[in-house]
Amino acid sequence: MERLKKILNRIDNKGYKAYKDLQGETFHFPDFDLIFYYVQGDPFAGPSQIAVKVDQKRAQFPQATFSPFIRNIGLNDYLTRIIHQQIRKICRGNRGTGKSGLIAVDNPGQEVLERSSVRVTENMVEARLFIGLPARGRRVLGRQAEEMLIDEIPRLVQASLFFPSLQRNPLIQHLQVVEDQEVMRSQLREKGLIAFIANNSILPRRSGVDQRPLPAREAVPFQSPSSLEVELEAPHAGTIKGMGIPTGINLIVGGGYHGKSTLLRALERSVYNHIPGDGRERVVASPTALKIRAEDGRRVEKVNITPFINNLPYGQDTGNFCSEEASGSTSQAANILEGLEAGAEVLLMDEDTSATNFMIRDMRMQQLVAKNKEPITPFIDKVGHLYTDRKVSTILVIGGSGDYFDVADTVIMMDEYQARDVSREARNIASDYQTLRQKEGGEKFGDVLQRKPQPQSLNPRKGKKVKIKSRADEAIQFGRENINLHNVEQIVDPSQTRAIGDLIFYALREKIIDGEKTIDQILSIIEERLQKEGVEIASPFKNQPQGNYARPRSLEIAAALNRLRTLQVKT
Repeated sequence: MERLKKILNRIDNKGYKAYKDLQGETFHFPDFDLIFYYVQGDPFAGPSQIAVKVDQKRAQFPQATFSPFIRNIGLNDYLTRIIHQQIRKICRGNRGTGKSGLIAVDNPGQEVLERSSVRVTENMVEARLFIGLPARGRRVLGRQAEEMLIDEIPRLVQASLFFPSLQRNPLIQHLQVVEDQEVMRSQLREKGLIAFIANNSILPRRSGVDQRPLPAREAVPFQSPSSLEVELEAPHAGTIKGMGIPTGINLIVGGGYHGKSTLLRALERSVYNHIPGDGRERVVASPTALKIRAEDGRRVEKVNITPFINNLPYGQDTGNFCSEEASGSTSQAANILEGLEAGAEVLLMDEDTSATNFMIRDMRMQQLVAKNKEPITPFIDKVGHLYTDRKVSTILVIGGSGDYFDVADTVIMMDEYQARDVSREARNIASDYQTLRQKEGGEKFGDVLQRKPQPQSLNPRKGKKVKIKSRADEAIQFGRENINLHNVEQIVDPSQTRAIGDLIFYALREKIIDGEKTIDQILSIIEERLQKEGVEIASPFKNQPQGNYARPRSLEIAAALNRLRTLQVKT
């Protein structure tokens, strides 16, 4: 600590690059070590990255708080949130030019994700922070830096990273709620379910841009219809009752503004765990559930879309379909086939974000436009084969086509935000009012093409430098290209986007993408290494762990790879 003071005094009022004397250094404080992984070269540049390490003998976290692994994820998440709260209380903020005075940590949302911001092991606790080393213009402000590093950081560490300093009950509740969700999700398959919504869950959010729950006085708590009510066992909460959505073909119907899309959005985000008080902390969905939508204008690279589309005019190949700007129907078909290639076992769809001609072709249209003039086989004629041939279930929000009653196994009606099981009524209506439409598309689903990405088509360089940069959860700059992720709706955190870009680069560096491995094989290797070594493997800098990664699913890594416009594959 005294050595750090001396350095700051020596470089006071010098040019900003004098801060580089700190890079790679470790300074020993009475209760922790302060490590400078990276020091910014300019007050307007990205902030410096530091870490604080506390020996477990001082931190005193019981092993039961970070073992098994799901509790470790929960504890890391909880401590990240505590650090964020304490920064706002302890740290003064702006101290000069640009980012001067900034102290920050990765800021989680409503989901509990595996992160790189905090690591807890049997031997130590490490938190990775971002700081803006203070300057006036481009001159070092050594005294202000001393105030940040020798006054505020130790107070922040003491308040956040020592078990005796934390409130026990909120910490234990956080860990238990996260562990309960993980155990509940693991029971879905054995019970023949793809999702579960506990009674009294609060599904509506405050707004489209605010994922916090609608206040209880304004929200209708969810209640399961008795015919679909099942029980899951949670290690801490005990027996939990709620609605189980079974494998097969499931429709969510109802009038507008009655809660159909609200239920689907809750399910698509419940592939992740949620914090206590979120309202969805007892809602779980299959970890392989994938939201599918139409995506006009996206590029498609050699995808076999023949299960849905063939006999295009001018003999265009749909077995190796390519398009620089796919239509709504072809993009939705490609999204499904790419999802199956990457391991999706449940498809989540909403007619509001689907291409109409992809979803249905009714009897009247079949009479007017002969099948040999219509290249699209609608989803209604393939959804059954998806389940019988590939064991892929579907949850579909639909309000405009009763023809789907003919193929549905379960029909759930949302009525003023309450769920009703109307499967029997739907079957009776289908029997009484037959559509007489002709089934199209044959007796099998069709093949899913396995593709091999070619490494020379993935160039992360812009000029001589590697340039990979995320923009919130919307896009990744990859070299000279921009990967548009706006419609990849199950990316829920900007730190996942950041990790996805660097994981693609990691797969290139490590020659996992070698031109011979299929996308499925590539994803399996990445997943295995993430499981073994953590999301820190994504860091492109040797011996410089990044503190702002959150682990993505393989499905979203594949989605980003498929949306890179330079991607070339062998089939």
